[in-house]
Amino acid sequence: MTVMEFNPIIEVLEEAYEIPHLNATRKISAVLPHNYYETEKRYPVLYLQDGQNLFNPLAPYGDWAIDKSMAKLAKEGHGDLIIIAVDHGEKERINEYLPYYHPRFGEGKGNFYIQFMIEKLIPYINSHYRTLTDFENTGIGGSSMGGLISLHAGLKNPGIFGKMMIFSPSLWISKTVFNHTKSFKPLAESKIYLYAGGKESIEHLPNATKLGGIIKEKMVKGYNIDFHFSINEQGSHAEVHWREEFPLAVKWLYF
Repeated sequence: MTVMEFNPIIEVLEEAYEIPHLNATRKISAVLPHNYYETEKRYPVLYLQDGQNLFNPLAPYGDWAIDKSMAKLAKEGHGDLIIIAVDHGEKERINEYLPYYHPRFGEGKGNFYIQFMIEKLIPYINSHYRTLTDFENTGIGGSSMGGLISLHAGLKNPGIFGKMMIFSPSLWISKTVFNHTKSFKPLAESKIYLYAGGKESIEHLPNATKLGGIIKEKMVKGYNIDFHFSINEQGSHAEVHWREEFPLAVKWLYF
């Protein structure tokens, strides 16, 4: 069979899904295994931010091409995963993905965004698709600000998101994230995949390394965390590198 025969099914849940917590609407899509409607299986789920950049080759900055990656993974026998892509808020993106106060951006709405995911979106997905609903089968991820809000969500909700796919997180925006990482107490084994590029900014890799060090310290102290830190010394802050990292992270987190 060719890779194309394993192409995932992409469904738009709604073009304007209501987010009452933000007084906004967003396009939300589901990326389903190619044979989803031919089986009775239940699948783990990964909630990804910045849906516009995940499988649209015409996206302004390029895309992650997760549809192509999932087809290749499925051909290898690693395609049993549902991905939910939540579009960002365009001009509101930074504010909606910001979970802390920032002197330039003000009081972020990130906590309301995560509240929406936990209270409305996740129950909706679990009722409309055949999902595995437990902690170890529910993941969250994203890049840049999407990576920051995903990390925050995982740290602050240890009983909900068992897997975190954190690419090039915007750690510069607040030192609070380091404090939250230090106080993080996973209820069961948490899997964290952290990626950073060496050419993103002067402070990016040092910040990511600091974050990784805190996580490793917690592991030494006996906290139930499985952690992988991937560094691309030539990596810039760009979709092309997150595209390369995505299938590696999916395999490590889920298979």
